[in-house]
Amino acid sequence: MSPRPPFLLAILLLSFPQIVETIYSPALPLIATAYRVTPAETGQTLSLWFAAFAFGVVAWGRLSDLWGRRPALLAGLALYAAGAAWAMVASDFSHLLAARLISAFGAAVGSIVTQTALRDSHAGPELGRVFAVLGLALAISPAVGLFAGQLLAAKAGHSGVFAALGLLAASMLGLSLWRWPETRPATLSVAPFWPTFRVMLRDPGIWRCTLLIAAFNAAIFTWYQLGPFLFAGLENPWLSFGQSGFLLAAGALAGALMNRALLRRGWTAEALISLGVLLLGAGTGLVILLTALLPQSLAFLIGVTLISSAYAVAIPNVLAIALRAYADRFGTAGAILSLFYYNLLGVGLVIAGYGQRLDFALAICALLAAIVSVRPMTRRGALSEESPPGSKSRILCRSSGGGRS
Repeated sequence: MSPRPPFLLAILLLSFPQIVETIYSPALPLIATAYRVTPAETGQTLSLWFAAFAFGVVAWGRLSDLWGRRPALLAGLALYAAGAAWAMVASDFSHLLAARLISAFGAAVGSIVTQTALRDSHAGPELGRVFAVLGLALAISPAVGLFAGQLLAAKAGHSGVFAALGLLAASMLGLSLWRWPETRPATLSVAPFWPTFRVMLRDPGIWRCTLLIAAFNAAIFTWYQLGPFLFAGLENPWLSFGQSGFLLAAGALAGALMNRALLRRGWTAEALISLGVLLLGAGTGLVILLTALLPQSLAFLIGVTLISSAYAVAIPNVLAIALRAYADRFGTAGAILSLFYYNLLGVGLVIAGYGQRLDFALAICALLAAIVSVRPMTRRGALSEESPPGSKSRILCRSSGGGRS
């Protein structure tokens, strides 16, 4: 088994992409004003982020297999810091978009390399428990990011937000340079990219996981994209957008604690994914109902908070089981999986940005997750296998593309 990275540092790096985006989100209205663009155009800085992020995940995942986990991690963090510095001095909106693309490409390293290193050093049920604990920590990051972003935007404007993001990346780079070990197995043979890509492209289990991850992430990030403008249209809200992050964090923390408790009671990852889908549907229903009944109220945040709980229940379990069949090529397979779902997420956020309707966007996400979780797969090795005795649901994301771990 490979050496284990410092767990606190792994939490910080895995949280890094989410923290930097939630810090950035409160600055969206300021960016729209400063660059004289519409909310839909400003939202492109978030949606295009995920397109670049997807290709960054592929690049860093591949390089982590070729170079090693540590060199890839350090290079990605350095690139993110450079992009944030350019965004801070960008003179027009096109320059800002380019800087954001560079930042996104670099930030992807925090997600893919950290997950790959954890898969290097943990296996089986232990890996599921590690991701469950990470879910507890990730529950706090939206609150920290949104609140910090609100303060920075109010005190220093959008340029101050970008300066803070650059400093955060530099701090992560320094800590990683000091403490992050090389976890790539000494006997690892680098898997060929295109054959792996073709196998995963035809794997129904991978596509089920891809669609589930994209649906849950789109639900959360649509809120980060549209939320600031919804708050701007309310009359004297008792809560700011940045402060709303604490409600989302409370929901995510409750979901993560529920996930951890149910895992200890013997629930399977597949059963918890099904529970997450149900919570996503319930939260979406509350948002639609409360938005219609109380259009000038923040009551719809009850539904958004429940969606945050759904995310914390489902996503760690999808990530823990998605690549079981690709244990001999975690870096490459993880990169390809991320390429699939981040591109879908980017497309979804573009559509949501132009529609500017939170209720419609959430309804589509919930419907997609529900369809994916109940529609039977007939291909061998996907969902046609029977669940093991005592499991609480059928298999949702088992891959058929290679040998089992």
